[in-house]
Amino acid sequence: MKELSYLNRYLYKYRSYLLWGATFVAISNLFAIIPAQVVRYAFDLVSDNIHIYLLMKYSPTARQYFYHSFATAVLLYGIIIVSMALMRGVFLYLTRQTIIVMSRLIEYDLKNDIYQHYQTLPLSFYRRNNTGDLMARISEDVGHVRMYLGPAIMYGLNTFITFLLIISYMLTVNVKLTFWSLLPLPLLSLSIYYVNTLINRHSEAIQQSLSSMSTFVQEAFSGIRVIKSFVRENDTAAQFLDQSNQYRKKSLRLAMVNALFYPLIMTLVGLSTIFTIYIGGTEVIRGSITTGNIAEFVIYINLLTWPVTSLGWVTSIVQRAAASQKRINELLQIQTDITSTENLQHPIEGHIAFCKVSLRYPDSGIEALKQVSFEVKAGESLAILGATGSGKSTIANLLCRLYNPTEGEILIDNRPIQAYDIAHYRRQIGYVPQDVFLFSDTIANNICFGLEQPDETAMIQAAKDAHLYDNIMNFPKGFQTEIGERGITLSGGQKQRVSIARAIVRNPRILILDDALSAVDTKTESIILSNLQRIMQGRTTIIISHRVSSAKLADRIIILDNGQIIEQGTHESLLLQGGIYKEMYEKQMKAEAEVTE
Repeated sequence: MKELSYLNRYLYKYRSYLLWGATFVAISNLFAIIPAQVVRYAFDLVSDNIHIYLLMKYSPTARQYFYHSFATAVLLYGIIIVSMALMRGVFLYLTRQTIIVMSRLIEYDLKNDIYQHYQTLPLSFYRRNNTGDLMARISEDVGHVRMYLGPAIMYGLNTFITFLLIISYMLTVNVKLTFWSLLPLPLLSLSIYYVNTLINRHSEAIQQSLSSMSTFVQEAFSGIRVIKSFVRENDTAAQFLDQSNQYRKKSLRLAMVNALFYPLIMTLVGLSTIFTIYIGGTEVIRGSITTGNIAEFVIYINLLTWPVTSLGWVTSIVQRAAASQKRINELLQIQTDITSTENLQHPIEGHIAFCKVSLRYPDSGIEALKQVSFEVKAGESLAILGATGSGKSTIANLLCRLYNPTEGEILIDNRPIQAYDIAHYRRQIGYVPQDVFLFSDTIANNICFGLEQPDETAMIQAAKDAHLYDNIMNFPKGFQTEIGERGITLSGGQKQRVSIARAIVRNPRILILDDALSAVDTKTESIILSNLQRIMQGRTTIIISHRVSSAKLADRIIILDNGQIIEQGTHESLLLQGGIYKEMYEKQMKAEAEVTE
């Protein structure tokens, strides 16, 4: 219960549902107990008066009058029993409309809280945790917690109130009969707990198997082009068959355990009924109880069957919920280190300064940057070149505040970057990541993703600047074309240009292009670059690329190697230096010349 105590804040928030639910549980149990007592009265009425009725065979008039009175009383008892059953049904409905509704409301709040917390966590968190685990915590784990908040609380209250009302009354009637009637029930509860534990264990194994199978299928469908290209259909089918067989075996084991559930209940309930009738019969002979009490006790035993059965079930639910809530608590206790010190919210000019910045990635321990220093004035442009793993994208991550530097300081408009409100600061940045990600939505919604309100004019202009407009117009639905999961219906170059349009449509103060033209041909690159020259006017631009053709647009260029700046200057000055930049330039010019020939 220590882990589940986190949920007390939600229970307090919806305390009215819980209080009314407990009240309705108590009232519904009263309407369940009263019919048993009515049955006792009816049973005793029949038992006590049947002999009198038989003795009246020589007086038809009196016998008829007696029968009429007798039948009226039995009918009245029947009406009372039916009425009590209807009233109990009404209050059982109200119980579910309070406690179960409360659990759904808390589930809604908990999922939203977890999702909002997810969004506050830094990029390093997502590098350390796989998507499947994060999905499980917000879906399956929250589902287990909801079972505790709803069914477990409801049936727990029902068990407590039922036991309190019924057993206290049974003891006032006959202690010996109560003892023997209830003797098999603890064994029933323990047995159900054991069976439920087995069921839960097999269910979790099935869930894991289903998760693995779903992941395999999703990956196979996402990579269907590769599978078909390498003619691996039979191999993937064999792998899927193997996983399906594992799922089938685990499902059959669960079915076998489930088959024990109801026979076990019926056996122990039947044993309790036998004890009740036998011991009750001996007590009737002794005259300590009536035959009506036996019928009453049989009804009580049946009323207690589900509460006793639910003890094991509820215990199992609470254990699963506690384990799930522990996983959720571990997640919620993780706090982001990407915070704002002053929450500044005002427009930025775009002056950038890196002062001896170093970064060691917390998830991998790799030192990506080492004492890097450079300055970009507002409205100027900077190109960053270097080999793979040199630290180019790390600079983009730092500028977007996806990480904090390990050492050194980043200044934006001569203020520490940590001083700005994170959301307000990021709204003034246009970022084209190296790994393009598009949502399964229309092209229009993907381009306008970063806008508070869609702007059709700005969207069209952004598409033209990214040299994408003509391609879009050739699609049957134009901007309303659905692009599929991760933009699968678009080519690599088209996806990259949608990403560029998405960045520039925001009219950002700082534009970051992280290898944004790697998937387009040189002709398309030339057109986009000419458009970018106009777009870059008046805004700070960071161009990260491995192509010199993209870099020479910038006012200044830096060359990174192993996380350090080894060359910097303008395009012309770096050519005069005759260093790595000149070597890169000559190789790429030679390669382009060979392609042209």
